[in-house]
Amino acid sequence: MKDRKEFYNLLAEIDGKPFAEYERLIGDFDFARYVIKFTKLETAADGENPVFNIRVPQSIAELPGHLYDSPVRRTALEDYITRHLCSVAGHIAQFNESGWARRNIIIAEPGQKILPRTSVFVSKEYIDARVRIALPYKVYASGERLVDGEMARKVFFEDLPEVVSNGIFCCNLNLDEVEEFVSGMEDADRIRQTLATLGLVSFVGEGSLLAREQDSDLPDYDCIAPFEVSEAAQTEIDVPNAGKIIGLGIPAGLTVVLGDAANGRKDFMSALAAGVFNHIPGDGRETVVTVSDAVQIAAERGRSVQEVNISPFLAESETSNPASYSTRSADSFVSQAAATIEALEVGARVLIVDENSSAPAFLTTDARVAGLLGSTPRSSLAQRARQMVDELGVSIIIGGENLVAEYIPVADTILKVEDFQVTNITEEAKALNLAVPPEAPAVNLGPMLGRSRWIMPSSIDAAVGRKDVVIEAIDLNAIQFGRSVIELDGVPQIADKSQTLTLGLLLYYAKLRYMQEGYPLREMLDMIDRDLSSEGLGTISRDLRGDLARPRRYELAAALNRLPTFRVSHATE
Repeated sequence: MKDRKEFYNLLAEIDGKPFAEYERLIGDFDFARYVIKFTKLETAADGENPVFNIRVPQSIAELPGHLYDSPVRRTALEDYITRHLCSVAGHIAQFNESGWARRNIIIAEPGQKILPRTSVFVSKEYIDARVRIALPYKVYASGERLVDGEMARKVFFEDLPEVVSNGIFCCNLNLDEVEEFVSGMEDADRIRQTLATLGLVSFVGEGSLLAREQDSDLPDYDCIAPFEVSEAAQTEIDVPNAGKIIGLGIPAGLTVVLGDAANGRKDFMSALAAGVFNHIPGDGRETVVTVSDAVQIAAERGRSVQEVNISPFLAESETSNPASYSTRSADSFVSQAAATIEALEVGARVLIVDENSSAPAFLTTDARVAGLLGSTPRSSLAQRARQMVDELGVSIIIGGENLVAEYIPVADTILKVEDFQVTNITEEAKALNLAVPPEAPAVNLGPMLGRSRWIMPSSIDAAVGRKDVVIEAIDLNAIQFGRSVIELDGVPQIADKSQTLTLGLLLYYAKLRYMQEGYPLREMLDMIDRDLSSEGLGTISRDLRGDLARPRRYELAAALNRLPTFRVSHATE
């Protein structure tokens, strides 16, 4: 293995030469306290910055073993180190001896959720950190890029050692902060494991701060209103680090959440949906935990739908067969009906629906005027909710204030949210004797779970021109996939941009590995989950990457269903 002196000399040799000369750095270099591994360089001007793997032996990093002695704790530690590296690299970018920002070391910045990532890997023997480094160059009048050896030496021999030392070495970490981070993750995971034994689908710890900034996942510090639970509605859960946690347990079945959207209900419902992931300390939702197979369903006018059985909600249609419905541009009702069936198709066991993001016609049928309107081919969720809970064994959480009255007579639990204070008003609400929703046409709901769709592989095309693969995250809610853009505004449970990018890469991985073999969608997702759990997230990319974060199968299915070119070859009951 070459050493740091040879690396230094190479930078001197290629200084002022064409950018492609950076390829001479490919290989392993021992920098005494860590090893740099460089495997691939894109020489095109629009190519991505290369990824360097920095390996630090545990004998030097000295991270305490108890911080990563279980998969859950290891994921938390890796996430923490990623954030710390990002912070240190950001500090270097803001302050240097010249007084200007120099951001050559690039680390994907995580959001509020703790996720399995490819940025850092921790084992008993070593820690790997995968970082992108913008290799310095100068552009001459001809437009040619030439190696800036002097700046490169500053990056690799001044900046990188500081990032590695301050970001990974135990002696430079705040161990109390690390312990809090890892323990919080472990406690949240224990709550999730306990939910099923208590007959619950979600838990909201007392004192949680649920309010978010507008159009953001960040806490709204202008609205510091701790979550409170009436004594009669309290549930206690024991966790390994914090001891006993008191909060609200939402039971399985059909639950209605009443409240003004601006008075806490909207943030409460969003927190339940976000609770499928664990949150960092200081987020406010550390003890808001929902079962991992909960999916938030929203209307999404204009999205495409391919061969989805929406007959439980639509008996007939002039444009397509409801039992195998397809359209390039769905209306709000059809889009939400399709999203419901698509979620159930891939294994969702809890549906979260809020009236603010729903189509009124899908959410409810006003019994007061139903007789005046005559027969309609549409059946609302209010008409099907009780049947879905009883026959399919799923749970549904409905939030609203104006469009949820029809759910009250058939609900198992009714909660009221006001100023982030929750009370159980089931008896009081039932005493109103509200009219039940009109009876929907008899439908066997079993096929909703048993139906399988096979994907047409040729419809999943990531190529653009001479490039076989063009996949990138435009933003949190959009993926460039070949010539198409996958719009994900109606998929609110995506955690951060790294997850969005991973969704696009997973679609391509699924095509190469499974779609050609003719597996149905649900079985294909099972095998992808197996691959990610056994082989790791890095298996989906041929190149080393540090900017991936593992998504759930439900968001992957949602991305596939929203790919404009996606087509189904055939479907079976």
